[in-house]
This record gives sequence, structure tokens and C-alpha cells, in this order.
Amino acid sequence: MRRVYIETYGCQMNVSDSELMFGVLGREGYVRTEDPAEADVLLVNTCAVRDHAEQRVLGRMGELKRYKRPGDVLGVVGCMAQRLGPKLLERVPQVDLVIGPDGYRGLPELIAQARAGERAADVAFKGWEHYEDVPPVRGNMVSAFVTVQRGCDYRCTFCIVPMTRGPERSRKLADVVHEVARLAANGGGTTEVTLLGQTVNSYHDGEHDFADLLRTVGAVEGIRRLRFTSPYPTDFTPRVVAAMAETPAVCEHVHLPLQSGSSRTLKRMLRRYDRDRYLAVVAALRAAVPGTSLSTDIIVGFPGETEDEFQETLSLVEQVQFDDAYTFKYSVRDGTPAVRIKDHVAEEIKTERIGRLIALVRRIAKQKNIGLIGTTHEILVEGPAKRGGLLQARTRTNKIALLDGPAEWIGTYRRVRFTGTTGSTFTAWPLEKEYPELVAAWQ
Repeated sequence: MRRVYIETYGCQMNVSDSELMFGVLGREGYVRTEDPAEADVLLVNTCAVRDHAEQRVLGRMGELKRYKRPGDVLGVVGCMAQRLGPKLLERVPQVDLVIGPDGYRGLPELIAQARAGERAADVAFKGWEHYEDVPPVRGNMVSAFVTVQRGCDYRCTFCIVPMTRGPERSRKLADVVHEVARLAANGGGTTEVTLLGQTVNSYHDGEHDFADLLRTVGAVEGIRRLRFTSPYPTDFTPRVVAAMAETPAVCEHVHLPLQSGSSRTLKRMLRRYDRDRYLAVVAALRAAVPGTSLSTDIIVGFPGETEDEFQETLSLVEQVQFDDAYTFKYSVRDGTPAVRIKDHVAEEIKTERIGRLIALVRRIAKQKNIGLIGTTHEILVEGPAKRGGLLQARTRTNKIALLDGPAEWIGTYRRVRFTGTTGSTFTAWPLEKEYPELVAAWQ
């Protein structure tokens, strides 16, 4: 029996691509393993968004090569593989193959070549590729990622994604619905799906837009929760916002990338909105879907960012009151337009600024979460928590809760009361321990 080990870094799209690779190799008789020491093929699925991520992968390759036995294959796949291509073969002699996101169909052939002593790289873009004939092998059937769009046509000056994932193309609505229906009908009964795309709400298959996709997927029998990521602020058209409000399965949470609260900085980033337009989108979402929680991405220290511009970011974060934010120090990416922008911000200034931003984000999140203690919520139990012998669950608004309960609850919905918070996660008490008749009727 041949075994494959895949280690995944980066975004949900990379997680979905790893599931796809397990599907490709599963057809060739490979079995998934979580232990690299057991694997005949070791693959690292990589992210190229920041230099730190790439350095981390290079360090990890040095560790994984120790598991490589004669005849085994070590490969780098994904966005970093696409960006560096054959250079990776030179940089890490133990690497046998390098494959970009459009090349996964060729994995078996390149693995065979590697076993024969021929190291190779496949980083060609294939604009048609959606892997429709390859069923992903998913590790978690409670909640599933479904890719609906690949690539990106936007040209934000800081972003490497158009270079690593190619031009935007959307799957046919019917193909997406068919995949979701299969998930909902499987033995485990997936009830929550997350639609994935680089700018997911710009989805258009030539006939149907993202509003059509939300309404149709949300109507699939058995789908109780529908999420999506990552949208682009100005692609929230009135049709999309209306579909969110009128489709009961759509969850009350939006990840709305900001990047900067300064219109001047946003213009240098080539984002297609300014501060006022972003705030208008926030207002439209909250008016249409009351109770919506918002998370975001923010870059600190983009070239030319002044202290006043950074203060505009802080003031917008204070105004919007995000539930969470992913914060990053700007990282130069070769091949992006931003490398030509002068006036780089000193590293120590970026470090100091991101410290202030993180403190503000945490303070706001903690205040909001303390206000939720004592309230009741519907949760989906996702699986065991990482520690403490508890279960991890999630609300429709994307709040994570830990609770005590049997393993049989995994994949089910419960009603809980929030009893405490660390500032980011909650402890929860199952209401059925107090009101079993009420909860049984609700289920």
C-alpha cells in the first residue's frame, strides 16, 4: 500500500487543493497518512502571500527530507511552487517535483518520473482547469469547502495571487450545485459548506452571478449553513446583498478585506474602493442582514504609509467594530507592482504599528464578546477541541465555542448559552442539560 502525506500552509483554498490532491492520488491507489515517516510521497502545499510563509516552508523542507527513503518522493506544490518554479529544484536538492495549482492532474506522472530519477516542474497555467472529474477526499465531512472560482483578474499592487493562480474563471453553477448536493447526501450528511474563490462574489459563469449561486446552493436539500470567502468589497452588488438577506442558509458573517483605512493608501494598492465606499458596503451589509459579524484583513506598513494614514486605519477599525481581524506587516513580493513603489516603511515602524493595531482589534473583540456572555446560540459541533477534552463548535456568526459533551454530538446542532470568554473564544453550556424537552423539540 502506497501512502501520501500532504502538509498544508496558507488559506482555505490551499486546504481545498490538498483535498483535491488526495483525490487525484487516491485514484492511483494512494492512501492518506498523517505521519510523514510512513509516507512514500511527501508533499508540502505552499503559500506565497508573504515572505515569512515561504521561509517557513523552506525550513520545513529541511525537516521533511529526513523522512525520505530511497524511492520516496518529496514535492513542493501550490502557490510558492508556482512562483519559484524550477528554481526550487536548484534551491533544495532533495525536492523531486514542483507543481503549481493548475498542475495537480499531472501528479501521478511526475511522481513516476521522480522515482525514475527525473526531477521536474509543472507551473503552466491551464485556463480551463477546474478538476470537475476529480472528487476531493475531504478530512472533515461536517463542514466542507467547495471551490467555485479559481484565479484572480484584479491587480492589487501588493498581491502575488494573479501570478500564482492565474486569471479568474468560474465553475458552472450546475457543477457546483451537483457537488454540494453530493456532500449533503453522503453518509455523514454535510450540512455546512463554504464557497471559495479569490474574489468569490465576483463569480460569474457566463449565465449566473454570485447572487444566483447563493440562492441555488442555499436551496440544496440538507444544507443548513452557507458561508463564502473571500469576497471583494465592491462586488457586493444589490443583487448579492439581497440574496444574502433572502437565503436563510447564508450565515450572518462576512469576511470583508479592508487592507487599509486610508483612501490614499488604498489608491496606491490599486484597491477598487476608498474609505467611504468601504464604509458604505459595511452599512449595506448590516442593514440587510442584522446581527452580521465582520472580520477583515489589514496590511500595516505598505510603502509610503505615513503615521497619519495608519491612524486612519485605526479610526476605521474603531468605527466598524470588527469581530476579528487578520493583520500583516507588508512583505515585498517579487513580481508584484508594489516592488516599484519607493519610500518603504522601516521594519521597526511596521512592528510598532502592528502592535498597536493588534491591541485595538483585541480590545474591541473582547468588549463585544463579553457582551455576549449569557446569550443563547445555535452551534454546529465541528470536532474535538485541541485540548481540555472538550468539543469545538461554531455559531452562525463564526464565534468559536468550547463545550463539554459526548463525541456523538460531532456534526450535530445544539443550543447553548455562552458562559465565559477568553476574549476570542467562548465557553458554552448545552441547554439540553437544563431543558431536554425544549431542545428535543427544537432538534
